[in-house]
Amino acid sequence: MATLTAAVRARRRRRPAERPPGGLGRTPISYAVLTLLGLFAILPVLVLLFNSLKTSLEIGTNPLGLPTSADFSNFAEAWRRGNMARGFANTAFLVVGTILGTWLMAGTAAYSLARLNPPAKRWIENYLFVIISLPVQMFIVPLFFLWVKLGLIDTLIGLVIIYVALNTPFSVLLLRTFLVGIPKELDEAARLDGANEWQIATRVIMPLSWPGFLTVGLVAGLGAYSELLFAVTFLIDVEKMPVATAFLQFSTGYSQLYNLVNAAGVIIVIPLIVLFLFMQRRFIAGLAASGTKG
Repeated sequence: MATLTAAVRARRRRRPAERPPGGLGRTPISYAVLTLLGLFAILPVLVLLFNSLKTSLEIGTNPLGLPTSADFSNFAEAWRRGNMARGFANTAFLVVGTILGTWLMAGTAAYSLARLNPPAKRWIENYLFVIISLPVQMFIVPLFFLWVKLGLIDTLIGLVIIYVALNTPFSVLLLRTFLVGIPKELDEAARLDGANEWQIATRVIMPLSWPGFLTVGLVAGLGAYSELLFAVTFLIDVEKMPVATAFLQFSTGYSQLYNLVNAAGVIIVIPLIVLFLFMQRRFIAGLAASGTKG
């Protein structure tokens, strides 16, 4: 322990001096670029908010400006016509099921790759890298026929299974980076105390890797919350549609109720903004930690 402490102190002494304030990273150009990027990100949200308070006629004449008079009835009408209460309930089921399923599948697979060294480990990791590089659209047609034969079409459970399968490859690789960074001496100490592999995984390793599980849960949950393609393909009953499909309820022939579309968009985006404001530090820290461990 003394040797390890001395080595850490020596490494800290060898670190290069930090860049003083006002260096290359704090120039007017960098602030200007950051300001432009911030405006680029916030302006579409502001336009969405402004248009949600306008009538359809005003959106046609003034699509980018401030509303002349705020029409808050758009939100109530969008909530009612889009059946968004039922949509949020279905979305909650999909999000919770996807997060739990991804945690189970990705957690066990990542633990095996990081701590147990299974045969063909390198081949499995390469296979996962190939899978996450493939477009998900190529799986829709064979999955649809398979789901029809299995009786999973038009069921929320069937959609949860698809979401878990889509999120698992990336989640395995992400969680593995956290598990690899945990010293294996903890495993050996637990085995000396008589713990079996399940106890080591659940009581020693998993509690130490909770930032990775939190990051995986956020990625999988946000993906399930906003997913639309598989939802409209594998669900038929309107009562089973998630909230992301609420926009489809505002189509009348060849026209769109744009004021209600924008109001529904604001309602759907609000939970994401609130979640990001509360979890942004943990989320960014989890992604950063995953990139510094091997």
